[in-house]
Parts: sequence; structure tokens; C-alpha cells
Amino acid sequence: MTGRRPAADRDPGLQPERTRLAWRRTTLSGTVVAVLAAKTALHDGASPPAVAAGALCCALWLCFVRIAHRRIRTLASDNRPPALAPAYATAAALCTVTMAVCGAVLVL
Repeated sequence: MTGRRPAADRDPGLQPERTRLAWRRTTLSGTVVAVLAAKTALHDGASPPAVAAGALCCALWLCFVRIAHRRIRTLASDNRPPALAPAYATAAALCTVTMAVCGAVLVL
């Protein structure tokens, strides 16, 4: 025997709660980015490219919120949560990076 406990006896401790809180913090940060992007896009004479970048940023925020909400619900369940699917992880990362690019476009 290797001395390892079976997976059924696993005590996750506070790890799922910490991960859930991290998703909430990231969602809050994305919300701030989307609001500031919309404000910047509409400030001092909205040009069509600025409005498009602001709208894209808001749409990406909605996509990220959907992914985050699904993951938060999964982590809140009593069962051991499965790993985040690679497709969802990729989508969340792409949303975050693209929101940052849209923000940079709006500032420049």
C-alpha cells in the first residue's frame, strides 16, 4: 500500500470556496472593465470604432459572466466538482484577453 487515501475520503477544505471567490473577483473586475469601456466609448463624441470596441467589450463580458456563473454553481455543489472543461477555460481566457485588447484600443 502507498498510504494514499481513496478519492472518496478527500477533504477539499476551503479550496472550492476560494476558487468560487476567485471567479467572483474576476467577474467583478470584468464588470469594471466593461463599464469603463462603455464610458470611454461614449465620452466626448462617440466614434463608430470606439462604440464597436465598447460593444464588443460588453458582449465579451456577458460571455465571461455566463462561464463564471456556470463554474460558480458547479463549485457550490456538494459533490466533488469536475475540472473545468478545456473549452470553457479557453473561452474564459479569450474573453479576458480580448477585453484587455478592446480596452487598449479605446484608450489609444
